[in-house]
Amino acid sequence: MQDVALSLAMLMVFALPLGALVLWRRGGARKQVVLMLVLAVVMAANVAIWVLPTSGGSAPVSRTPD
Repeated sequence: MQDVALSLAMLMVFALPLGALVLWRRGGARKQVVLMLVLAVVMAANVAIWVLPTSGGSAPVSRTPD
């Protein structure tokens, strides 16, 4: 289940900036564009926290039960 959540999060990391670009080019609200970009950065950081190995050599996602 965690694999699905991480995969969806990564898809959103790519989709949110594209959506923000489209919204910005169509003259959308600047606040919404900025929030979409901030959310993409936060989601990328969360995925990185879960999948990058710690100093012990194991990633947090590999230590959780399936």
